[in-house]
Amino acid sequence: MQTTSRFEATALHALISDLRWRIQMLDSDIAEEERNARNADPGSPTYSMLAQALRSRRDNLRASIAMLQGREERAAELSHAA
Repeated sequence: MQTTSRFEATALHALISDLRWRIQMLDSDIAEEERNARNADPGSPTYSMLAQALRSRRDNLRASIAMLQGREERAAELSHAA
């Protein structure tokens, strides 16, 4: 069980790192789209639909990271307990 927990913790860490990198890429894409559309106000009725979709995707990834971090912490605890 200890090996599985260590493997799971390592895999979760790698996945979280990848998702953080994707968030950075989305942030860049959002900023570029807002520059191109000349509108950086998400509350504006003329705000870019692409930027809005990218923001939603980024927010979903942030929520996924938070959930995965909880799993990572539990896997680390299991690894230390074994």
